[in-house]
Amino acid sequence: MRKCNLQAAHGYSGLFNMAWPNRAIFSSFLSLFLIFFSSIVLAERADRDKPIHLEADHATVEDYKRKGEFRTSIFTGNVVLTQGTLVLRADKVIMKEDAAGYRYATAYGDLVSYRQKRDGVNEYVEAWSKRAEYDDKTDKIELFGSARLKRGADEVEGDYISYDIASDFFQVSGRQQSENDKNSDHRVRAVIQPKAKQSDTETGK
Repeated sequence: MRKCNLQAAHGYSGLFNMAWPNRAIFSSFLSLFLIFFSSIVLAERADRDKPIHLEADHATVEDYKRKGEFRTSIFTGNVVLTQGTLVLRADKVIMKEDAAGYRYATAYGDLVSYRQKRDGVNEYVEAWSKRAEYDDKTDKIELFGSARLKRGADEVEGDYISYDIASDFFQVSGRQQSENDKNSDHRVRAVIQPKAKQSDTETGK
């Protein structure tokens, strides 16, 4: 397994801070649900300033001096990307960088996984999907296919999840049923645990 330090070798500092792209939701989606979770994914702030390390069985990295619309790098085989407390695992990751220095990444796998510590608390955010897309320019992330996001005991899942880091805003949708799978369940699901109640002593009663 080969290891790459992307901060030194490829200039991808701050690549995966859970800000992935905001594109049009597929027209085949029937239901669109907007869910607000207050501060559900406040990533560890110190992670942004740490170097990115990437391990993969194979890597193809374009010359940094290459002139073109995008510079593309491809990592395949047991890909593990880490930056501070952030860990992303996938079968394949394609990274692109535009002339302005913005980065875009797409991760593929039977199950792409993401894990990162929340800022200021001893709690982690975890997410899973079959494909994940990240947009450094818009600070957004999209999860496609059997998408699931979990924070503590709270959890949301659907066929598609989009998350805007700056506004803490989620878009979650279930896939439209086709005529051939009318009996399948593609509804959005969410589990939100009640907050622990304060005792009389804590409330001063």
